[in-house]
Amino acid sequence: MNKAMLIEQMAKISKLPKTTCKSALEAFISTIGSSLKQNKPVVLTGFGTFLVLKRKSRVGVNPATGKKMQIPAKKVPKFKPGKALKDLVD
Repeated sequence: MNKAMLIEQMAKISKLPKTTCKSALEAFISTIGSSLKQNKPVVLTGFGTFLVLKRKSRVGVNPATGKKMQIPAKKVPKFKPGKALKDLVD
């Protein structure tokens, strides 16, 4: 399911216009992004948790040349599904 399909499904279930659903989804994504940028996790009970992980620097291999190179440390977003979401998939 892509973003357009998600908006369409939200509109169908909520009986709201697609433009309203699109605005709500974009606000949701923006809010989560802002929170993660401030290093604050977003916990949605039953659904899951959005958080930021810190990856350590490591040595990697350039596939084109075969040379070893240093990959710098960085922060990456992560989503951990909640129990209710896991149970829903089972």
